[in-house]
Amino acid sequence: MPADRLRVDVEGRSLELSNLDKVLYPGAGFTKGEVIDYYTRISPVLLPHLQDRALTRIRFPNGVDGNSFFEKNKPAATPDWVRTETLPAPGSSKGRETIDYVVCDELPTLVWLANLAALELHTPQWKVGEHPDMMVVDLDPGAPAGLKECCAVAVLMRNRLADDGIDSYPKTSGKKGMQLCCPVAGTQSADDVSAYARRIAQELERAHPKLIVSKMAKNLRPGKIFIDWSQNNAAKTTVAPYSLRAQAAPSVSTPLTWDEVEAGASGKRPATKPYTATEVLKRVEKSGDLLAPVLDGGPELPAS
Repeated sequence: MPADRLRVDVEGRSLELSNLDKVLYPGAGFTKGEVIDYYTRISPVLLPHLQDRALTRIRFPNGVDGNSFFEKNKPAATPDWVRTETLPAPGSSKGRETIDYVVCDELPTLVWLANLAALELHTPQWKVGEHPDMMVVDLDPGAPAGLKECCAVAVLMRNRLADDGIDSYPKTSGKKGMQLCCPVAGTQSADDVSAYARRIAQELERAHPKLIVSKMAKNLRPGKIFIDWSQNNAAKTTVAPYSLRAQAAPSVSTPLTWDEVEAGASGKRPATKPYTATEVLKRVEKSGDLLAPVLDGGPELPAS
């Protein structure tokens, strides 16, 4: 075996890892080996959020400063023990009628993907063959607005959703924005979920027009927070909690407490900063999975 390759056993699966010293985050000197180590150590809280969901990966074979590509279809030479699901592909840019998705239910698959430099992991709001069991409210700041303003809007959204009996759990996107993850019953279509999210976004825009915008036109966004209700479209995905992001540092989509978000809204740290892989591992060791409640299901959304 070449010197840059290492054969390992992961929960009974034999894997060949390669180029572990290759730097994938040049700004931080963070290597592929450290990426694999992070995903291995975070797997107890990450895997439940990936389970039974068709996985879209963004791969960075030459690191975050190099070219990247989205990957939905299973890659060539996918091991036969990796779970795949063949699903319809409406609107596929490559003209496919179906896609053979990878479903990451276990640690060996996660390590295999990390070895392929699949740094970012994105999932839909539904499990394979089911209706959405989660509504996502994506908060996208238009400069000069930032995470401070995202936090303020997140609190407004939390309070409005609570009026309808909907719980929401915040996380950073790992980049400039935030998301609220809201468990729902899984009995309504993606169109129904998206329509509800749109209605609430428009309501908040009317109440706070200087802070919030619900329309997608980019010329309306400067200095405001765009509430992207369309994230609940059946064809869209959202970065998974605990996924790495392709930034200068190995930042992570990080679950937050509402105390942190409220502090962030007042301009204080920590919610107004990105968290790195090392910091997130420490947070999980201290507090466990702050998003665990979203795995328990939620209520039906009220009709318009």
